[in-house]
Amino acid sequence: MTMMWGGRFAQKLDQLAWDLNSSLPVDKRMAAQDVEGSLAWADAIRGAGILSEKEHASLSVGLATVREEFTSGRFTFVPSDEDIHTAVERRLAELVGDAAGKLHTGRSRNDQVATDFRLWILQTIPSLETALKELQSVIIEQAELAETTLMPGYTHLQRAQPVLLAHWWLSYYWSLQRDLERLQDLTKRVSVLPLGSGALAGVPFDIDRAALADVLGFADVSQNSIDAVSDRDFAAEYLFCATIVGIHLSKLAEQIVLFTSAEFGFFELSDAFSTGSSLMPQKKNPDIFELTRGKAGALIGLLTGLLATLKGLPSAYDKDLQEDKSPVFQATDILLAILPVISSALKTITVNPERMSNAIDSSMMATDLADYLVSKGVPFREAHGITGKVVRAAAERQVSLGKMSLETYQAIGPFEADVYQVFDPMKSVEKRNALGGTSPQAVKKQLDGIRRLHSLEKAQVQSRQTLNSKSKGV
Repeated sequence: MTMMWGGRFAQKLDQLAWDLNSSLPVDKRMAAQDVEGSLAWADAIRGAGILSEKEHASLSVGLATVREEFTSGRFTFVPSDEDIHTAVERRLAELVGDAAGKLHTGRSRNDQVATDFRLWILQTIPSLETALKELQSVIIEQAELAETTLMPGYTHLQRAQPVLLAHWWLSYYWSLQRDLERLQDLTKRVSVLPLGSGALAGVPFDIDRAALADVLGFADVSQNSIDAVSDRDFAAEYLFCATIVGIHLSKLAEQIVLFTSAEFGFFELSDAFSTGSSLMPQKKNPDIFELTRGKAGALIGLLTGLLATLKGLPSAYDKDLQEDKSPVFQATDILLAILPVISSALKTITVNPERMSNAIDSSMMATDLADYLVSKGVPFREAHGITGKVVRAAAERQVSLGKMSLETYQAIGPFEADVYQVFDPMKSVEKRNALGGTSPQAVKKQLDGIRRLHSLEKAQVQSRQTLNSKSKGV
């Protein structure tokens, strides 16, 4: 095996040590970004007078050929390829000869890999954004279909207050919206060019790093070469963003698992997104959503694993940082596998409004009963205590709040015959009309705002994805 760093050594690296040291199985995924960065670096060192026009032209043609080989799947790796950088450089030398040896002038694999990795994440974020926006689109569609369907709302998994099904659906829109905003905010910290930092001390040549950043689509240039080659905050933050997405999907999945059970029966999954039992013919299992729940645990593990790797490193580059890419790639693959399936499963879900309506009982209007007393001039804390006594009295008599006699009510507090109007669930919902509430009017305002926001952001995401697809060479 020929090593680009072997001149210092009199003995070849042990084969098992080579296998452990090699990162090619993981970082070959950044082939497009490595070629893209190499083309930009060739431009930069030509500008610094290191490459002649002829050498630059030769390298540009050679790198274009390498890019085409990756694109077509014709690129052949050899045993001496330690990583994607050495693979590209080795193939380039086969194509253009000695000129390939000049490409690495002033460049270290330390700043090269940091650049490749940042480019990969920048070019991947729009794909995640698109998948999240598609799931949001399905949630909006379900909220629109729900119209004024009522369902029981829950806290502590106990029946709490009636809400609109549309309001329940839209609660997941907002958690996904925060996920999108986190990714968008992360982009500015990823979009910092490390190339030109060398191994740790910077470049001794007149490299125009601002122009280099512009060519590669970075918004800024790193200001400290030691920090630039060692910084993996962006990778940890990316994993955090991915993990929060996974947690939100897990929360949604858990609710779907519960609501599709026979005990609830609020939803039924399409056969296309359900599985059966090898033993029990009657089973219809929500495996897709259970897997989503499980994948959230895997995402948490990937995040904590990278944080543990980073926590004890000294400054500049250390080989431990080779472990940064695998968790990021795995997390991306998990989300891009889950999100389209969840979107399709929710799009085809069947709602059972009758089961939802039947699950609402008058005890869920206990807060409305306290509010009724407030409207009669009773302070809320006193009203709360009186209502608690009413609830206890109904339980002792084994009747619902809506069926308890007026005499019993009046024996407990200042109730009148109009008290029974409190137990209409739609009227209860209609009273929650403040901004962000569950009334039909408030939900309509919420939906109108979401539609405007969603349409604008979807166009922006599509635009970014189009720009990134044009910038990718492989």
